[in-house]
Amino acid sequence: MSQRPLILFTNDDGIASPGLWAVAGAFAEIGDILVVAPREQQSGMGRSLPGTSEGRIFPYELPQNGKGYPYKAYAVDGTPAQAVQHGVLELSDRLPSLVVSGINYGENTGNGVTISGTVGAALEAASLDIPAIAISQQMPQDLHLSYSTDVDFTAAAGFGRQFGEWLIQNPHRPDDVDVLKIEVPANATMNTEWRITRLSRRRVFWPTRPERVALSDVGRLGYHFDADPSQTEPDSDVYAVLHDHVVSVTPISLDLTSRTDMFRLGQILSGEATYTPKHKKDRKIQKEPVPSGD
Repeated sequence: MSQRPLILFTNDDGIASPGLWAVAGAFAEIGDILVVAPREQQSGMGRSLPGTSEGRIFPYELPQNGKGYPYKAYAVDGTPAQAVQHGVLELSDRLPSLVVSGINYGENTGNGVTISGTVGAALEAASLDIPAIAISQQMPQDLHLSYSTDVDFTAAAGFGRQFGEWLIQNPHRPDDVDVLKIEVPANATMNTEWRITRLSRRRVFWPTRPERVALSDVGRLGYHFDADPSQTEPDSDVYAVLHDHVVSVTPISLDLTSRTDMFRLGQILSGEATYTPKHKKDRKIQKEPVPSGD
């Protein structure tokens, strides 16, 4: 049995994504590489495990990995989280020491991270008690669903290796840290500052209404950037990446329990205490008349 750590790589952009292969190459000298990624683009899938996925697996041959490292790679008909499951249950000869998800085309910051298949795959690995990182790189929105080769992933891959290698060497993670979410600003280098951050409660990308005449017409939802990073929490991932242009490292927990006063919440829900809601800011979604279904 090899003494080198087995590192499982996946993503939500699909097996052919240059971001995936950039980060896999960064780890090639320190571990055995197993790539198990969705066969097609799977952005926005979160941690979904749809029963409609066929789960077919196809060996994937990388034309040229540049350094001659022997990768084992497979394309899966499924979501990022399902790719992790297939990788762990069927395709690995031992339990991976680390799961690396990414590098994603576009940042995953703020309260939209649960949408991200990049983060979802890492959470799935963490739920199997495997250390995991999720890496994303900021870039123009028109590149999010592309496989653009104009994007330089060197710094993102380097930061991924830096924190991934730490997790391999320290398998007993700090309490309540299940995933490290790494966000790399555009034009970052390995000399760019990094900082520990928390998830912003703000939303960065907002859904856009489909353009159609009748509800029965095809109507795909879109999204657009609508945020003022300077107004977000100074210790957040949004502020770090989009305002200060530094690398954000956010510890994520599988425990989604609200950090509220449980006793007082019980009093409020039972009517023993009075609840005074905080003032809410104006919502960015404004409801308008919808077309008829005719």
